Amino acid sequence: MNYVVLGYYVSGYAEDDSVITSSLQEVSPGAVIELFQLVLNTAQHGINQTFYFHAGTNQLESNVVWQGNTYQAFPIEAEGFEWDGQGSLPRPKIRAANVLGTLSNLILSLPEGLEGAKVVRIRTLARFLDAVNFPSSINPTADPNASWEPEIYYIDRKASETRTAVEYELASAFDLVGVRAPKRQCVARCQWVYRSAECGYTGLTYFNDKDQPVGSSAQDSCSKQLSGCELRFGQYAQLPFGGFPGIGTFFV
Repeated sequence: MNYVVLGYYVSGYAEDDSVITSSLQEVSPGAVIELFQLVLNTAQHGINQTFYFHAGTNQLESNVVWQGNTYQAFPIEAEGFEWDGQGSLPRPKIRAANVLGTLSNLILSLPEGLEGAKVVRIRTLARFLDAVNFPSSINPTADPNASWEPEIYYIDRKASETRTAVEYELASAFDLVGVRAPKRQCVARCQWVYRSAECGYTGLTYFNDKDQPVGSSAQDSCSKQLSGCELRFGQYAQLPFGGFPGIGTFFV
């Protein structure tokens, strides 16, 4: 199950934050706007759809347009994104209002619930929002590329669900070992059978289980590590490594 999309950063999310950095050094940099994307995929959720929303930080209570996408104002609370510098990865929590059962109905419509869905957190300054957000649709400082580098998480588990709110705990792509994805345990070694259809390797270059070159197919064996995939497919190729869901494509 792919948790990381090939080329995600290449497709428009690896932004240069130098504009943000220089703006923060000004006397009045402006309000920080926090935006979220909830990305569902067909393999896990039965639909390929992205929801755009924001939590109304800095008293921003109307919809926001950023990079041409409309982020709906939604009654949510998001916390726990801080990095403590002690080596542990953050596990943020998102609580969303469920008074009308909107989230419960969405969860029930998905075969595996929201677990595994990607959550992208984007932060920018109000001054860089699309011009359509401002009176007369004029904003000379609008800049769709001015943002901090987006933070990517995945919904790990539903912490609670009541009539008033639903709370989910998020995890980063590096924090998936030991959790159970739908129908599959995440482990540290590749689960594919070497040279099977899932593995896909049909080359005539041979290595043993210690990733050392060998001269014949009789000695050919896989180390079951990511390094074995990189030797056979190339370090920057799309790797079929089957230990972590999609971890091969993460390093591209």
